[in-house]
Amino acid sequence: MISKPSTEEEMAKSTIVPAPTRRKGIGIRPWLVVMESGQSHLEELGKHSVMRRTGLPARDLRVLDPVLSYPSTILGRERAIVINLEHIKAIITAKEVLMVNSNNPLIVQFVEDLRHRVMPKPAMESSDKDIEGSNWDSPLGHGFNDSVAYSRKRASQRVNVSPEVLNIDVKEDSPKTSEDNQVAGGPKALPFEFRALEACLESACSCLESETQTLEQEAYPALDELTSNISTLNLERVRQIKSRLVAISGRVQKVRDELEHLLDDDNDMAEMFLTEKLVRPSLEQSSLKEELCTDELEKDDERSEESKSESNSETFSGFKPNIEELEMLLEAYFVQVDGILQKLSDMSEYVGDTEDFINIMLDEKQNQLLQMGVMLSTANMVINAGIVVVGLFGMNITISLFSARPSAAFLETSFGTIGGCVALYLIAFVWGKKKNLVASS
Repeated sequence: MISKPSTEEEMAKSTIVPAPTRRKGIGIRPWLVVMESGQSHLEELGKHSVMRRTGLPARDLRVLDPVLSYPSTILGRERAIVINLEHIKAIITAKEVLMVNSNNPLIVQFVEDLRHRVMPKPAMESSDKDIEGSNWDSPLGHGFNDSVAYSRKRASQRVNVSPEVLNIDVKEDSPKTSEDNQVAGGPKALPFEFRALEACLESACSCLESETQTLEQEAYPALDELTSNISTLNLERVRQIKSRLVAISGRVQKVRDELEHLLDDDNDMAEMFLTEKLVRPSLEQSSLKEELCTDELEKDDERSEESKSESNSETFSGFKPNIEELEMLLEAYFVQVDGILQKLSDMSEYVGDTEDFINIMLDEKQNQLLQMGVMLSTANMVINAGIVVVGLFGMNITISLFSARPSAAFLETSFGTIGGCVALYLIAFVWGKKKNLVASS
């Protein structure tokens, strides 16, 4: 016999609410992408897509969250550089720059500057063509390629094989990029990530410089006016200016500390060479090919080839980028930020001097009021002494003075009391000046 379900089970089934379907596209936001060619476009990317694309962990992406408040930060990672400077929140890779899309006019101006800075110029393209046709090779220099060519020539002479049979080109072993080459007598072009980093630093420094100049134009006249006229309105203006000064000084100090931290740590600067990180694996692969081919062709000279392979492996394992260019770039903007901080420091000192001057003026006013209070208290005491005399004569006691002529006695008593009070006040005033209790002026 089948039992019917109880009412409690029916109520439990009826109260079961199906789980809401998960919304798609959570965390997806528009990103502005600036390519190496200078072209820009918008892409809808999620957090995990950005992490796969740039190789950044989730904690680095939180630095770019506009909702959260993070201090100025420049992080060098394996495949990207994270920039959080003022209004700029960007991820720089070796080929592109990703920024959170925003309608901020400062960001729009920065994007235009970034596009013009990374856009390839005709002069740069012509210089790249000249570089490709010249004898300049990879950053390792002529020595490595000459040694490779000489080893191949020796191997071909020993085994009677022409160099063309090897089907290996010395110039192909060291791939060239426009950033790694240098024309004789011409300046060396910066890699893409450094040009983008320079644009970020320049935009941040320009923003801080503009705010500092605006604050200077408002602060100095307001402080001068406060010294001449101490009022509630002027005090409120100076209070607001001081609050803005403290806020801007803190932001500039954070940028300065970040640049100083990068300049003090060579490893952090070496992590920012993204283009050379892409070139290095191809160089190591080509060197490995060369070593294998040389080992097969030069069996009779194994010891010399082993020593050569060891020297080559040591060269590539100990390869470090030349950080002088990046160091000079960071030092230039460090000096600029330090100059801005010095202007703010001078302004802060001027505000402090103004506050000291106002406090001195207020102290002087307070001293004058105290002196006036002392003089009024002394006068009050003398007047009370006169009132005591009047009270004494007001008592209903018969004395010989009352039997004299009334008019003469009254005048003598009145003028005598007033003269005595004045004499007592003058004595008290002279004693106060002698004791420096009353100002001489």
